[in-house]
Amino acid sequence: MQLDLWLLLGASLILCAIVAVRLSTSAGLPTLLAYLGLGLLIGESGFGIHFDDAELAEVLGLAALVLILAEGGITTDWQKVRRSVPAALSVSTIGTLISIGVVAVAAAWLLGMDWRLAFLLGAVLAPTDAAAVFSVLRRLPLPPRLTGLLEAESGFNDAPVVIVVVTLSASEAAHGVPNLAELAGVMVYELIVGGLIGFAAGWAGVFALRRMALPASGLYPIAVLSLTVGSYGAANLLHSSGFLAVYVSALVLGNARLPHRPATRGFAEGIAWLAQIGLFVMLGLLASPSDLPAQIVPALVIGFVLLLVARPLSILISTAGFKLSLGEKLFASWAGLRGAVPIVLATIPWVKDVPGAPRLFAIVFTVVVLFTLLQGPTLPLVARWCRLKDDSRARELGVEAAPLEELHADLLEVRIPEDSHLNGVEIFELRLPRGASITLVVRDGESFVPEPTTTLRAGDTLLVVSTADVRDTAERRLRAVSRRGKLAGWFGETGA
Repeated sequence: MQLDLWLLLGASLILCAIVAVRLSTSAGLPTLLAYLGLGLLIGESGFGIHFDDAELAEVLGLAALVLILAEGGITTDWQKVRRSVPAALSVSTIGTLISIGVVAVAAAWLLGMDWRLAFLLGAVLAPTDAAAVFSVLRRLPLPPRLTGLLEAESGFNDAPVVIVVVTLSASEAAHGVPNLAELAGVMVYELIVGGLIGFAAGWAGVFALRRMALPASGLYPIAVLSLTVGSYGAANLLHSSGFLAVYVSALVLGNARLPHRPATRGFAEGIAWLAQIGLFVMLGLLASPSDLPAQIVPALVIGFVLLLVARPLSILISTAGFKLSLGEKLFASWAGLRGAVPIVLATIPWVKDVPGAPRLFAIVFTVVVLFTLLQGPTLPLVARWCRLKDDSRARELGVEAAPLEELHADLLEVRIPEDSHLNGVEIFELRLPRGASITLVVRDGESFVPEPTTTLRAGDTLLVVSTADVRDTAERRLRAVSRRGKLAGWFGETGA
């Protein structure tokens, strides 16, 4: 009975979170706020569920971030972001270090933190969140160069920040200013090796999946996601950046011509949504509402330093020479959305028993909530102020891989076996019902658009597009001809 109860509660929570997605999307807010709110609601100050295991939260949080980052890489269009990658790499490294330094100085001088905790706060708040950025920015008609920069930055900047946070959280770390030269050397090694591992894992996966005929289409998405997760483990074993390996491998796999790409993207998106829901609800549970009000003032101080000083300064310096307009730089400064990544990273010093870490977690949690409420809904307004508009989107042809459910149609894949009576039948002799059509034939590894007089052969694969109301009729007709030949059902099974 206990299992039944927990399954019911878990399913109900996920359904509530799905409804919250719709509501938050209408309001222009990242969905993380709804999920965090659910976590706080069912926590110790709400329904009374007690959760304070920071170590478990760190492990589950990092695992969820791997899946979210993998989905970000798989669904990113390389052709749209490739021109922005050099600028994104600069923002993710040089810009991140500038942001860390500015916030650390502000935390030490304005909040009286010791330097170690101040640098930890700056590092934890430096990365933008992939889930928050994708959920908000992909709905705005922004220039492709700017969207590509922000998307690529959110995928790249987790890696250097994790290195800084782990280094500063180590028990042997000094309480003063960290050794910047040593930290830079570690960062260069981890980023280069992690990127190479991700690239190798991605291309190895592409090579194998193009040549390996798996028995079920559902295995391809599982294989792709397993390759990205495996790259994270391999990179960490070599003491390099697992997050960069995940994003690079997912980027390679998501942009390669693999079998069942639409199914792979859909599976990755579903897993990422589930990871987001579980992650944010767990972080909401981990936060203690009674500790948050005391951190509102420090959070506002640090949040405004980050938003109005650290982020703009890091963008201006790190994008110098990349020919971004002033409006694009101003929008990029405002669009640095924080989400789950800073909150998860704030659990690392907590687990390592760094003095002041619980307070740091409370400040970060409060900053994320308050400034998501400020930045998320105002992004369309800021885009108009900065005079940013992508006119090409109005002219861009809306082409999707196979969203046939929106057209109330189905795509059938038909393989003709060796002993089928479809062998030798011309397409017009099939007498498929009105609304069903053979749109593509794959023969001996080559595909072509058939004519009505095209003769089908054993071993062919047919792609049949059918409206939903005649799908069953079309499928029955194909099966009848396959069993009994082209004269099957001539007098009534389908309209001639």
